[in-house]
Amino acid sequence: MEFLAKAKPFLAVSLMQFSYAVMSIIAKSAMNQGMSPHVLVAYRMAVASILIAPFAIVLERKTRPKMTFTIFAKIMLISLFEPVLDQNLFYTAMKYTTTNFTTAICNILPAVTFLLACIFRLENMDIKRVNCQAKVVGTVVAIGGATMMTLMKGKVIGLPWRADWRGNHHNQSVESGTDLKQNLLIGALLTLAGCFSWSFFIILQTVLLKSYPAQLSLTAMICVTGMVEAAVMAFAVEKGNMALWSLHSNCKLLAVIYGGVVSGTAFYIMGWVSKRRGPVFVSAFNPLNMVIVAILGSFFLAEKMYVGRIIGSVIIVIGMYIVLWGKSKDRLQSEPDRVFAPIDQPIAASATVTMIVARDSGN
Repeated sequence: MEFLAKAKPFLAVSLMQFSYAVMSIIAKSAMNQGMSPHVLVAYRMAVASILIAPFAIVLERKTRPKMTFTIFAKIMLISLFEPVLDQNLFYTAMKYTTTNFTTAICNILPAVTFLLACIFRLENMDIKRVNCQAKVVGTVVAIGGATMMTLMKGKVIGLPWRADWRGNHHNQSVESGTDLKQNLLIGALLTLAGCFSWSFFIILQTVLLKSYPAQLSLTAMICVTGMVEAAVMAFAVEKGNMALWSLHSNCKLLAVIYGGVVSGTAFYIMGWVSKRRGPVFVSAFNPLNMVIVAILGSFFLAEKMYVGRIIGSVIIVIGMYIVLWGKSKDRLQSEPDRVFAPIDQPIAASATVTMIVARDSGN
């Protein structure tokens, strides 16, 4: 029983990352069948709202602070950053590229959050300290990896379950033609913009939780306001094309329902694990999502793996771990008597706050 208790956090986070990876594959399949990424976000938020709101109403009915106009306005603002802008940018980027490309780029999130925290003076920086130097170096390394993924392609990696195994690259010319449509530069920029939106959300939510500490109720309200804002954006972008709102295919319906369920369960899992093992523990499992997406994408979406993009992905992950290492040293120095840091630190929060609807990063 003791072994099972120790293994639960590992199993929970692994299951969460696997759920994220499956969602990326399902979402990409749905968009390949003509589903609008903007409509997908609106529907997904609706399902997440239905799932989370009842628990918030019941479990926090006695502890929920009074809602004021100022707090509601702040909720509207942060829900615009996440899930609306973040997820719309992420899924649109996925249309231009592939699931494994966008998922790999999303690993740059801790570095982006660190950069914004420095800009807003929420991060203490003493360049003479090794941990601060590590965070700067990790940020530069992660950005370099993202740039390499965008500019460097390389040879196709043969996989045993694909036709290109044993050097058979008969379909490489077709892939090259397809790459003209999959504009990696636009996809990378959209994904990076999504990471910045997510980071803004993390920082603003950190501030909001101090004045409105009912975390479950806050999540439910972000989901509801995000649903309304996402629906408005979808109607505006798609110019009233009601046919795009049809869920006639099983894949589209599955993407909507599964995405909403993943959102609710992932938020609970991350909060539960963070209280027991700390936020850095959760972030350490992010690359698992990228690996699973790469494997599933090659199986179900016929996506190819390239040497250059694999190298870029590895560099991003190395940069991410350098940043997280530096942040972990911050916690040890500032709170030597505590095992874990409080959730209200910006970089630590990036490990615990998901896109209230899971990405895909993607999250």
